[in-house]
Amino acid sequence: MTATKFHSFSELVQDRTESEPTVQLPEAPPVAPKLETQNLSFYYGTNQVLYDVSMKIAPKSVTALIGPSGCGKSTFLRTLNRMNDLIEGTHHTGTVLLENIDLNAPEIDVVALRKRIGMVFQKSTPFPKSIFDNVAFGPKISGLRNKKILAEIVEYSLKQSALWDEVKDRLNDSALALSGGQQQRLCVARTLATQPDVVLMDEPASALDPASTSRIEDLIFELKKDYTIVIVTHNMQQAARISDQTAFFYEGHLIEMGPTQELFTKPREKQTENYITGRFG
Repeated sequence: MTATKFHSFSELVQDRTESEPTVQLPEAPPVAPKLETQNLSFYYGTNQVLYDVSMKIAPKSVTALIGPSGCGKSTFLRTLNRMNDLIEGTHHTGTVLLENIDLNAPEIDVVALRKRIGMVFQKSTPFPKSIFDNVAFGPKISGLRNKKILAEIVEYSLKQSALWDEVKDRLNDSALALSGGQQQRLCVARTLATQPDVVLMDEPASALDPASTSRIEDLIFELKKDYTIVIVTHNMQQAARISDQTAFFYEGHLIEMGPTQELFTKPREKQTENYITGRFG
């Protein structure tokens, strides 16, 4: 038998590739969404503000919601843990799912739901209590009274929110004495203390200085290792820096959603391109 001569390693590799049978590997199963909306529409009275929004949000990821003021992104965010229920005269059609559980089903305990899907608001809202009592508030109203366990929860939550080192020696001081950036991170810690699966953030850094904004962004990047995060932001640079996927809303419609880098560099829709290039908004 005559041996085949090859003049280079690349020829050998090419010959081997061509001669070996092609093996079709099975595709990896898709990751089930943590949150999902199906044809979600929302109304303030007779005024419709969301139109048939269908979206899938992956677990342990950051999803940014962008769009001009009044486009419906904050309303959409509040549908995810039924905060809009507190507004009289509102109603919706469509479905919101958390791990395939219908969040608007009659048997859903809304208080328990908001523990699993926590929220951090645009304006920091510390209670007029001590730093410790702010973080321990959720576990306490859930009936937890064990001081040792409460202390462990407070420490863990403050560490997760990157605030522990700054306040560990003054936990009994008023939370109102903290700086704006510290107060916002305290609100994050208070949300984490209820051990949620999902954290919603409605422009959490819009009122902060650049240094505090940077700390919040670093915090979000760390938190996604353990939590699913959905954030509303007007700052497109911020969305590009911190999110894995971005959804663009316009006049109540979800125009486009996809991996953040793709959406910002190769948007599929002309409206998306016009918004991210500053032609409107």
